[in-house]
Amino acid sequence: MNDVKRVWRYFLYLSVIFLLGLFAGIVYAYSNPQNAGAFVGRLAREIGPLSPDPFENFLRIFVHNSMVALMVLLSGLFFGIGPWLMVGLNGVVVGIVSGFFSLVGFSAKKLFLGLAPHGIFEIPGFLLAGAAGLEWYRMIREAEEASEGFKKGGKAALRLYLLTLILLLIAAFIEAYVTPKVAGLG
Repeated sequence: MNDVKRVWRYFLYLSVIFLLGLFAGIVYAYSNPQNAGAFVGRLAREIGPLSPDPFENFLRIFVHNSMVALMVLLSGLFFGIGPWLMVGLNGVVVGIVSGFFSLVGFSAKKLFLGLAPHGIFEIPGFLLAGAAGLEWYRMIREAEEASEGFKKGGKAALRLYLLTLILLLIAAFIEAYVTPKVAGLG
């Protein structure tokens, strides 16, 4: 199987893991609304308030997501396990937050408009970073000499990470400038 097909397959499998995590997070929020509310509150405190300046929010979102994507990619070097866990947990978090806001009265339309415009770029960006990490690990594992696999895999992962950054740049722009308007949040 060629590298592009393998990365695409990793991407699809990671998508399933994200969706399973999302579903689990929604179920958790509906089963434990008090704990979900506490979790969302802690998450909001960690993130901190948004700035009235969209450009500042754009930079903050992009830098944060770029670092998270880099961690997802690098986690692939830990025996190929990291991306599966990180993508699944990301799905759980999105599910808990979505489920909680649904429980407190946000309409499905408002939830969709609050997540989908930037999520259609951001989520694939994280999935691609995970696929890059898995591919890097595979190249190390299958190489005759691990150091050669590390170098070759690192180059391939870097190319995929650059594509990830483009997706995250678009997502951050939309999240800072578009999402607040279309979701009625700004």
